[in-house]
Formats: sequence, structure tokens, C-alpha cells
Amino acid sequence: MTAMIELRNAEKTFVMHLQGGIRLPVMHGVTFDVNAGECVVLSGPSGAGKSSILKMIFGNYRCDGGTITVRHLGTFVDVASAEPRQILSVRRDTIGYVSQFLRAVPRVAAIDVVAEPLLNAGVSREEAHARAGALLKRLNIGERLWQLPPSTFSGGEQQRVNIARGFISDLPILLLDEPTASLDAANRAVVVDLVAEKKRADVAMVAIVHDDEVRHLIADRLIDVTSFAAAA
Repeated sequence: MTAMIELRNAEKTFVMHLQGGIRLPVMHGVTFDVNAGECVVLSGPSGAGKSSILKMIFGNYRCDGGTITVRHLGTFVDVASAEPRQILSVRRDTIGYVSQFLRAVPRVAAIDVVAEPLLNAGVSREEAHARAGALLKRLNIGERLWQLPPSTFSGGEQQRVNIARGFISDLPILLLDEPTASLDAANRAVVVDLVAEKKRADVAMVAIVHDDEVRHLIADRLIDVTSFAAAA
């Protein structure tokens, strides 16, 4: 099997600058691999560090020790020590991220928000809009809403736009942070199908999912992050 992500003894410590620079160790010894075509789900109670691990893989949080290696354009990049320009390259060409919250430019139409990753990758506007529309339709966002900005949508509708934007790219790694948190049963089922399609396309995924049924349906492996918790 081809490992797309390799974490070896990754560590994270937060510095409390407003409390005299106190250092707060959060986790250490984070070690696991994610192979092409599998979905690894991080488990553990709220506050255990699941989102921190995703953010370290994505490069939003700097790693304070160890390595986080991703397969990027035929080579390997250690996100833990990479320069900012390398991080941006990895995000553009290798790692997609679906967060719990939609962050979109105000007044931009929903279909343009979803199509943007394809347009940035050089896909024609016609094809990008066709693929964006198909995903929005699958996620039960009516065509009458496509030309409206997502800021006018309900929380669940915004989350579905966010999911469509995250899943539209053909990137080899995808990070999922509670993608089904605001969804009803029908749309959760759509997300499960989308994850299955990504697996068949050999995409490596790391997910945080609190819904037991969804976790059971998408997880190839569970990683209990409590085993990485730093001592108090």
C-alpha cells in the first residue's frame, strides 16, 4: 500500500502569551500512516487534540517536534519543517480541507464558491460550473440558490456548499473536520457516498466524525488520539 501521509512522533505545545508565556503541552508521540484509498478517523473526547492533528497536517499549526511527511507531486515534503511557500504548494496541489465552517468571500455566488478550486487548477469555467452544479444538486442545494451568496443560506446549506467545495477537487489527500455536523440523514448519506467515491479514486483521507453511524460507514481505521495526550 502507498502511504500518502506519515506522522512520526509529532508534538504540539501551545504558548500562553497572555499568561506569562506558559507552555502547555497538548500532545506528543503522534505516529500513524494514512494510505492511498483509505479513510482514517480520529477518535477521542472533545478537546483531545483531533482538530489540532488535522491542522498540523494542513500546516495551520506548526509542529514542535517529530515529522509530518506527505507525498506531494512525486516527492515527499515534511510539513512540520517546510517553508511557507512549500505549504502553499502542498495546499494547492495535494491537500484539500473541509472544515465545519464555510469561509467564502461575501457576495460571491454559491456555484462560484464551489467551482473556485477547479478554476484555480486550470479547468475551464464551463466544466467547473457543470461539476459544481452536479455536486450542489447531489447535496440538495436547489438551482434557484446557485447564484446567491452562501452567506444568505442556513447553517446546514452553508455546510453543504462547503462540502461540495472540498470534494470537487481531484487532490490526493483530503482532511475532513466534522463534515456531517449540521446535516440531516439524507445529506449525511450523500457525504458517505462521496467519501466512498474518493476511496475508489485512491484519495487518502483523515476525518473527525462524531456521528457514530457515519464513523462506522466511512472508517477503515480508528486512531484513538487519547494515547497521544501530553502529561498534565
